[in-house]
Formats: sequence, C-alpha cells, structure tokens
Amino acid sequence: MSSVNHINTENADGKTILIETERNLFLQLARTAVIAAVTGKPQPEIPENDIFHRQGGAFVTLRKKTTGALMGCIGHFTGIDCLGNTIIEMAAAAALHDPRFHPLGKSELDDLRIEISLLSPMEKTEANKVIPGIHGLYIKSGPYSGTLLPQVAKEEGWDRESFLAHTCLKAGLYQDFWKQDSVEIYTYTADVFGER
Repeated sequence: MSSVNHINTENADGKTILIETERNLFLQLARTAVIAAVTGKPQPEIPENDIFHRQGGAFVTLRKKTTGALMGCIGHFTGIDCLGNTIIEMAAAAALHDPRFHPLGKSELDDLRIEISLLSPMEKTEANKVIPGIHGLYIKSGPYSGTLLPQVAKEEGWDRESFLAHTCLKAGLYQDFWKQDSVEIYTYTADVFGER
C-alpha cells in the first residue's frame, strides 16, 4: 500500500490526536487481522503509512454490533515493534485467545464491532489522583496485575473507589487491596475509537 498523506493535531498536553481518516486506517487493519485469524489466512502486511510505524501500546476490543456484548479484548502496554504490528497481533489475539471467551467463529464476523484504544505511557500514581473516565488503571502487587481501560469506568458509571476496586478484582486481588502500601497503581490515557 502506498504512503498516504495525513494530518493530525496535538491536544493541550502535546499528545497526538488522530484524525478520522487515520482512525479508519487502523480499524481497517484490525478488521483484516481479525478476519485472517478467524479464517486461518496469513496476517496482513503492515501498510507503508507512517502512522503504523510509530511506537506505542494499544488494546483491541471486539463487541457484538447488535448488543454491545464484549467478545474479546487484548492489548499490549508498550507495543510490539510498532503500532501496525501491535494492532495486528492484538486483533488476532482478541479474536482467538482471550481466555474469557470462546474463539470467534466465521458466523460472528458480520455482527462484529471493533474498537481500538491507543495508549499513552503509564505513570505511577496514588489512588486519590485517579480520575475515572479519563484514566485507564493498572494495578500490580507481586505476581498479580490487572488493568481496566478508561472507557470502562465511564460505561459502568463507577466512581474512583469502584474503579480501583474492580481493577483489583481484575488483578485477582481482593477489592480493597488498593489501600495497601505494597500495591503499585499506574494510570494512562487512551485515544479510543471504533467502527460506526
């Protein structure tokens, strides 16, 4: 694929915000990767466009188009080589290897909506600085760790303590574990976009 000219802007924090055309390119790549994974075909090559060769972490979320039910969600915080590779590998993994769900079948592809979350770097923080709906949350204690994306707290209507509690549960810890001195709490933000 030939390189495509693109324009993006930066928000007040200096973080790059993708324009709709660029978001659509990422979504097309993710859908191609999901279809290839489900049908047993080779994964796509990374397009030549510069946006795919940036560094960064990403999550790919799969939902039923008709009901919004979650069908898979897998991501990588720092990225695999480049964003193009990360999107391809996370899309395929979300389709086939999320242990919470059965592998996606061919009959489910027509009722599939793909969402991508491009992540900022994580920053270590304190519980009282977590902002639900803005921050994604990563909680770690010894071998236990878990994360919830920023949009989850907004979708569920959680306040700060509920968000912290549910992330602890996701990590396999008890829900009040975030109050322990030994716990490590990290936040990140995400540019979240999905298919219409």
